[in-house]
Amino acid sequence: MERTIISLDYAIKNVLRDKANFDVLSGFLTELLEKTVTVQEILESEGNVSSKELKVNRLDLKAKIDNGELAVFEIQFFDQIDFLGKVLFNACKAVVEQVSSGDVYDIKKVYSVNIAYFDLGAKREYVFRANLSKFSGVHFLDEYIPFSQSLNPPSDSGNLHPEYYLILPRKFDEQMRSKFDEWVYTLKKSSVKSEFTAAGIQAAGEKLDVLKMTPQQRAEYERLRFGNMDIKSQFYTAELKGELRGEAKGIVKGRAEGKAEKTIEVAKEMKLDGMPVEKISKFTGLSIEEIDKLQ
Repeated sequence: MERTIISLDYAIKNVLRDKANFDVLSGFLTELLEKTVTVQEILESEGNVSSKELKVNRLDLKAKIDNGELAVFEIQFFDQIDFLGKVLFNACKAVVEQVSSGDVYDIKKVYSVNIAYFDLGAKREYVFRANLSKFSGVHFLDEYIPFSQSLNPPSDSGNLHPEYYLILPRKFDEQMRSKFDEWVYTLKKSSVKSEFTAAGIQAAGEKLDVLKMTPQQRAEYERLRFGNMDIKSQFYTAELKGELRGEAKGIVKGRAEGKAEKTIEVAKEMKLDGMPVEKISKFTGLSIEEIDKLQ
């Protein structure tokens, strides 16, 4: 059995900021880092920041990771030329904000977790990790100095340099290689299988279940999910409320389907004109997978 859940970008803005739902984020980070993670508080939450070329979702949180390290959790959507720049900026910001002027540089570890649903050039890999663990010699390549030793940090962390994770759900081939792959599947499909056992994932299935949304919440979710396809949201709202009967229901549903068909035709024309699929997705509300299937 598979349970459909709301997309994680919507959950970040509307559900997961609630302390009662921290177990979902804790489980996600526990499986990714392979360390016990307990989310303690939300430090900052950035919803959709919209401009002509930018749409971002970001969540910053404080988590206890083994010895009380600091975790940064970020989600970014749609193609944008400054994506990796924002990854670096937000990680550095999380480091700098730990130190007040004149204080000891007792810096906690920062993890920057980034989820991208657009093409970054990966061939097969869908989870990437990067960090700086040592200074390597320029003239004598066999010599290096561990980063933590060179700084002699006062905290208990070994390597203090930010650690970066990049997750590409659309590249996932759905072959389960680890418990975290269950989370990648969920990111890709917005659904949770009953047999999944990864930390926090069944809590996500329970708390983010689409069927548990009120008609008003469902309508708003559909409106945000489908962008300009507002008629479809109106149909969901009226249908869930039981306000549509017989012929009226058929008329409203027909309008919704007609709007969807028109959107598909527009997307086809954009594709024929050579417009990037990410921009087609942004303007039409269709997913990249849906656009790729258009003939």
